[in-house]
Amino acid sequence: MRNLTVSKMWIPAFLLAIVMAGCSDPDRHAGTGSPGAPLTPPTVTAVTPPNGSTLVCPNTAIITATFSKPMNPATITATSFTLTAGGASTSGTVSYVAATMIATFTPAATLTASTTYTATITTSAQDLFGNGLASNFTWTFTTSAPCPPPSGAIALASACSFGILAGSTVTNVPGTATTVSGDVGVWPGTAITGFGTPASITGAFHAGDSVAMTAQGYLTTAYNNAAGAAGGAILSADIGGQTLPPGVYKTTSAQPSLGITGNLTLDGQGNPNAVWIFQIVSTLTTASTNSQVILINGANSHNVFWQVGSSATLGTATSFTGTIMAQASITLTTGATLNGRALARTGAVTMDTNTVVVPACP
Repeated sequence: MRNLTVSKMWIPAFLLAIVMAGCSDPDRHAGTGSPGAPLTPPTVTAVTPPNGSTLVCPNTAIITATFSKPMNPATITATSFTLTAGGASTSGTVSYVAATMIATFTPAATLTASTTYTATITTSAQDLFGNGLASNFTWTFTTSAPCPPPSGAIALASACSFGILAGSTVTNVPGTATTVSGDVGVWPGTAITGFGTPASITGAFHAGDSVAMTAQGYLTTAYNNAAGAAGGAILSADIGGQTLPPGVYKTTSAQPSLGITGNLTLDGQGNPNAVWIFQIVSTLTTASTNSQVILINGANSHNVFWQVGSSATLGTATSFTGTIMAQASITLTTGATLNGRALARTGAVTMDTNTVVVPACP
């Protein structure tokens, strides 16, 4: 009986020792493994312009840093994110988008041409647990002469009247109140479905006819002209939260896809003829419910062009602006609004309770 009692006493003691060992250092392993662990210092995982870049347009340069984990916005400031040239500080404002973990430095004025700049993220930039970078992070780039903005809008010719143009099919979810203030067409495909009441268009349907065929030809020309536009400031993986002046912007093979989370602002700077051309290697995707493309200071939706090497998807309730010219397909998810055109060269355009407002043709 004595031996049995001793054994019973050892069992809870042994279990208590295990619990005590596990609780004695709750953060012992927290800083290892995952980059998002509480004790792991944040790092910078991507920058624009890329380190060592040359021929960076000084008038459209986008200076961003993407972090490995969520940061404390109060620590992402003009003190922790700086830009210098020859040791002299460059004035600018700093913003941070929590949803994408991207900080952006916006110069107060056009950068100086033919100059090497150094961007720095200091250790005072901290994550949500109070960890700063392990050391200052720096990268450099060199500007070119100022890049002239596009000389004019991309000519669409007869494709201009189309709110929707596809290569294979145009499909709207039956019974939804999609509206298009323009023509809807497809070629070489012939199927346009789902536009019974309450859906409506103000233009005409062109299902595999000569009008759609001609428009597709002009779309091919416009697509190639947009893809060949000279210059091009390199974009970060997500451009939500940024304000961009007129110009040519692009993704690269190193980061081919583009996202928009939150508000993207296009600043016309008082010029109603200002033009934006976005050259996207792969896909374009907007985040659901909280993404918008906003035009200010005279910017015109007819002068905004998105050349997409693969497919584009507008997330739920997105408010988007400009002419999308996609090599493959375009999807407008539930409630997305497009102030522009959805023009797909080879694939389908798919819709669900959308409003498409076609800008006036010149």
